Amino acid sequence: MAPDKVLDTVLRAQSDANVRFEDLRQLVQALGFDERVKGDHHIFSRTGIPEIINLQPLRNGKAKAYQVKQVRRLVTRYHLGVAP
Repeated sequence: MAPDKVLDTVLRAQSDANVRFEDLRQLVQALGFDERVKGDHHIFSRTGIPEIINLQPLRNGKAKAYQVKQVRRLVTRYHLGVAP
């Protein structure tokens, strides 16, 4: 799914448990975060934003609902967006 569509899904907050991990990962990258991987932990950071995002996939390929909420919180707090 395109990052702008994933962002819309995340911001609507209607299906946090149904966001695919790979879609969320690509969204965070599209928001300008750099990724490093340690095992199944995908750790994202961005210059100018003190918080980091640590994502791990569930076995069914979905993102963890609380991690989707963390991404939503960062997007709204720092007014982040992606080009459609």
